[in-house]
Amino acid sequence: MTIRALIVDDSALIRKLLSDILSQDPNLRIIGTAFNGKDGLEKIKKLRPDVVLLDNIMPVFDGLKTLAWIVKECPTPVVMISAFGERAEEITLTAFEYGAVDVIQRPEGILSQNMPDMAEEICRKTRAATKANLENLECMRNRELEETDINKREKIEKHRSRKETTSFVRNVLAIGASTGGPRALEKLIGSFPADIPAAVLIVQHMPAGFTASFSKRLDSKTALRVKEAEEGDIIEEGTVLIAPGNHHMEIVQKTVKGRKEEVAHLSCSPKELGSRPSVNALFRSIAPIYGSKIVSLVLTGMNCDGADGAEQVKKMGGKIIAEAQSSCVVYGMPKEVVRRKLADFVLPLDKMAEEIVKIIS
Repeated sequence: MTIRALIVDDSALIRKLLSDILSQDPNLRIIGTAFNGKDGLEKIKKLRPDVVLLDNIMPVFDGLKTLAWIVKECPTPVVMISAFGERAEEITLTAFEYGAVDVIQRPEGILSQNMPDMAEEICRKTRAATKANLENLECMRNRELEETDINKREKIEKHRSRKETTSFVRNVLAIGASTGGPRALEKLIGSFPADIPAAVLIVQHMPAGFTASFSKRLDSKTALRVKEAEEGDIIEEGTVLIAPGNHHMEIVQKTVKGRKEEVAHLSCSPKELGSRPSVNALFRSIAPIYGSKIVSLVLTGMNCDGADGAEQVKKMGGKIIAEAQSSCVVYGMPKEVVRRKLADFVLPLDKMAEEIVKIIS
């Protein structure tokens, strides 16, 4: 079935570039373009596209307002178009709370040799978005809870001021996610208790640049310390490391100040299954080091990244949790884990934190 796409962007150049890219995919057809949010809403009502590619910053009617209307009045999968920059990245991350399915990097200013990879990713994410379960993308933002969120933040800061970190690691939670992952991770990591006896390692398929903003956002919502991984970061309990976009994150053993430590190693080695960072790369690296201390989680996402790595973790005595279809935005990555009979537990997102605490306590 041909996927009918609508592009909403205030830049004529971007509309042309994206139209050219998507037109190269035989499964995709551009049914229209719009120059701002107001124009986009009129064309969505008239054309009823299968997927909307939506600029995050526009005049007249911005991306978030447009997205909020789409989610409420005409539910349609939306992929955000975002440039780099703190403001653009923050708006895009907020868009995930509003119900956006995924994000693509704005293609302007990209050197021609990078365009084939970027074009493949744009087409892949556009196709994947149409498979999203929109009922699992209900808006997470509840403005009535803003005061509660402030109180929660105060409690987080008080806890952190008393907290001591240690490089002794009793358990490792390794998490892989793709389409729908930012929303899922925010919910999951925010549910972990402050004193969880584990180091947390995350691979989220996301463009380079966005993982830094995403890490800061998660850090503000949990008592755990969350940061974008850097080369040589020591693996510690109570710390969440997120693989940077466009870099694989593997865990290696090194001698640091005379002591043997596990640290993060980042690389730009070839993509695996079209992705860098790769969930498989992370899972494979930790399997021989941590063995039975590992709980690997495979969350919502397209395709099968994580299944091969989960198999290695399982062989070394670790446990595997796959997200249940009932809470997935896209039931692809967890489905492959279940299909291979690798999952020790198949759980909806809201049951995971409780079960994890039982497993590692």
